[in-house]
Amino acid sequence: MSGVVSSIITNSAAMVGVETLNSINTSLNNVQNQISTGYSVSSAVDNGAAFAVAQSVRTNMAGLTAANQQLGDTQGLLATTNTALTNISNLMQSMDATLVNLSSSTISTSQKSQYVAQFSSQLQNLQYYIKGASYNGKALIGASSGTLASSSSSFTSTALQVSSDASGGQIKIAAQSMTTVYLALSKIGTSLGTASAGSTTITNWMTAGGTFSTQVSNVGSYLNTYGNLTNQVDAQITYNQNKMDALSNGLGALVDANMAAESAKLQSLQIQQQLATSALSIANQQPSILTKLI
Repeated sequence: MSGVVSSIITNSAAMVGVETLNSINTSLNNVQNQISTGYSVSSAVDNGAAFAVAQSVRTNMAGLTAANQQLGDTQGLLATTNTALTNISNLMQSMDATLVNLSSSTISTSQKSQYVAQFSSQLQNLQYYIKGASYNGKALIGASSGTLASSSSSFTSTALQVSSDASGGQIKIAAQSMTTVYLALSKIGTSLGTASAGSTTITNWMTAGGTFSTQVSNVGSYLNTYGNLTNQVDAQITYNQNKMDALSNGLGALVDANMAAESAKLQSLQIQQQLATSALSIANQQPSILTKLI
C-alpha cells in the first residue's frame, strides 16, 4: 500500500508551503521595488546588460545637457555681439550722412565745424558700443579701457571653442578685433579738422574701396559672421534637445516599469501570499494532529 507518510519529524507539506511562500515573497518584493522606483531595471542586479546600456545612455544625456548649457551661455554672448554690431552699423549710416554733408562745397565754415563735431561725437559712441559688447567677461569684437584718443585705443578680443555635444564636438566662435575699424574712422575724424580734408578727399573716403566704405563693408562682414554663428548655435541646441528626447524615450522603453501591469501583478501576488500563508499554517498543524492519535 502506497501513500503519503505521516510524520512529526518530516513535514513535507510545510516544506512545500515555505518554498512557495518564499517564491511569492521574492516576486512580491520585485514588484514592490518596481512600483516604488518606477523602474523595471533599477540596478545591475535586475538586468546587468540592460542596466549597462541605460547607464551609457544616461551618460550621453548628461553630456548633451552640459553642452546645451554652454551653448546657451554662448547664445548670450552672440546676442550681445550682434546687438553691438547692429548699433555700430546703424551709427555708421549716420556717420556716412555726416560725411556726405561735409563733402559739399556749399556749406559754410560754421556748418563744417558743427558737422566735424558731430562726427567726433559719433566716433565716441562707436567706441562705447565696442566697449559694451561683452558678456560674462567675454568679448568677441573687443573691449577697451583706454582713452578716446586713437593713438591709445586698443580693442582686445578672444576666439572661443564651445562644446557642442557629448562626443567632444566643438563650435569655433571667431573673434574680430574692431581696432582696425575704429582707428580708420579715427583718422578720418582727425583729418576732418585739417585743410587737407576737402570735398574730393571726403568723397573718396565714401567711394568703393575708400577708407570709410571699406570699414562699412568690414562691419557688414562681421554681422554676417556672427549672424551665421548664432544660427549654428541655435540649430545645435535644438538638435541636442531633440536627441535627448529620443534618448529619453529609448531609455524609458528599456528600464521603465509598466505601472499598470505591475499594479495588477501586485494585487495577485498579495492574494497568493495570503493563501500560501494559510496553507503553511494548516501544514504546520499536521504534527500536532498526529500527536492526538498517539
